Amino acid sequence: MINTQVKICGVNSEAAFDAVVAEAADYLGFVFFERSPRFVTAAQAAALSARHSGGPKRVGLFVEPDAQALQAVLDEVQLEVLQIYGSAATCREIRARFGLAVWRAVGVSAKAELPIDAEGLDGFVIEAKAPPGAARPGGNAKAMDWTLLSDWKAPGFWLLGGGLKPENVVQAMLQAGAPAVDVSSGVETAPGEKSPALIREFIAKVRNASA
Repeated sequence: MINTQVKICGVNSEAAFDAVVAEAADYLGFVFFERSPRFVTAAQAAALSARHSGGPKRVGLFVEPDAQALQAVLDEVQLEVLQIYGSAATCREIRARFGLAVWRAVGVSAKAELPIDAEGLDGFVIEAKAPPGAARPGGNAKAMDWTLLSDWKAPGFWLLGGGLKPENVVQAMLQAGAPAVDVSSGVETAPGEKSPALIREFIAKVRNASA
C-alpha cells in the first residue's frame, strides 16, 4: 500500500498541537473560520506554531476569504498550505497573489462532482457535501460514500476528509485509495476538543495500514 499521509485539522490547544508533532503527522491544520468550534485567531495559531519549529506543514483553513483577511493571518503566522472553501477561480487568484500551495475543498455526493483536472491548484480535499442548512461547508463529521472514489482518476494530490475516525480510517483508505487523509471531529471528545489519545490512535492506524 502507498504511504498514506495524515493531516490533523482544527488544532486549537497546546496538548493537541504537541500530540500532532510528537506523532509526526504530515500536516497540521488551523481553522480560521469563526463559525467553527475549532476556530483560532491568527495570534493563537502563531503561539501554538511557535511551540515547535519544523515538523508538520502548517495548513490554514479559510471559507470564502478575502485578500485582506488572508493577509492579516499570514502577517502573524507562517503557513505552507491554504485550504480554501471557494470556487476554483477564487482559489487560483489566492494562489497567484500569495504564492502558497492551495488546496480546494470539494463536497461530493456523486461521481460527477469529482474534479477532473487540476484547476491550476496544488490539491483537493474531498469530503461529503454539507447537508442542507449546515452552518459550515465542511467539518460536519459526515462520511461520504468512499466507493465513489475507487475508480476516480484523480488529477493530482488529494486528501480524503469527512467523518473519518480511528475506527473507520483503514476501511476508508482501502475503499477510496486515498494518498492522504484529513481528520478533525473524529479525534475529538466534544466539538472543538481534540484528544491527544485519539490523535495518537488515528495516526497509528494509518501508519500501520500503510506499512
